[in-house]
Amino acid sequence: MNRFPFRPLAAALCLALSPGVLAADRVQVAAAASLTDALNEVIEVFETEHDIEIVPVYASSSTLARQIASGSPAQLFVSANVDWMDWLEDEGVDVQARRDLLQNRLALVSASDSLPARFTPGDGEPIASLMGDDDRLSVGDPDHVPAGIYTQQALEALGEWKALEARLARGNDVRAALALVERGETPAGVVYQTDAFASPAVRVLGLFPADSHDPITYPAALIDADDNAAAQTFREWLESDAALDIFEAYGFDTSVSRP
Repeated sequence: MNRFPFRPLAAALCLALSPGVLAADRVQVAAAASLTDALNEVIEVFETEHDIEIVPVYASSSTLARQIASGSPAQLFVSANVDWMDWLEDEGVDVQARRDLLQNRLALVSASDSLPARFTPGDGEPIASLMGDDDRLSVGDPDHVPAGIYTQQALEALGEWKALEARLARGNDVRAALALVERGETPAGVVYQTDAFASPAVRVLGLFPADSHDPITYPAALIDADDNAAAQTFREWLESDAALDIFEAYGFDTSVSRP
């Protein structure tokens, strides 16, 4: 007589709940902070149609790339620039199914009604003319944050970098730069157009000339996911019309992914 009649059932439950089994239906995504709002909605729609849990982690692309290189469990990476994806490949990380997914624009924003309704960078007065003597310009840190790197390129191209470099309020990612403007800690900041669209607390003064900086391109790639069908399914779905329509509604340029 079996003295432990529930042992087979318990064993089956343990197997079903083991991390290895759960991992097949759970995908961790490392994504640039500027994707937060749009990707959250993309994930919500995807999960209603698939029995797969998507766990996003948002931060600066530089931070995420370094975490992945150090062994973070992300199975998919969406970077806010191509350089950090290139860096991962140079570090020997197994990057798969890499393709450009989205593009963006760089915007000068403000939360103050005292500033002009429109101010196009590079078209007349310098950005410094919007600021008081003790004011700073909020940006992503140009030393590593993609939005800050694009900002430095744009300011150099417009001949304003030397005048503004010492007056930058440097955020750890683009959303941190946005928050400084939202809270009124800086009169103006430089973020992506999509970040400005996502925040009711700021307004776009003007866009930087597209040719003043490298193209703002978001490559997406699987990370060591040869045996992860769930990650592959989500990666493919990101290029579907349903997903791209959501990204477009948040202000992203999806033309690089459209046929």
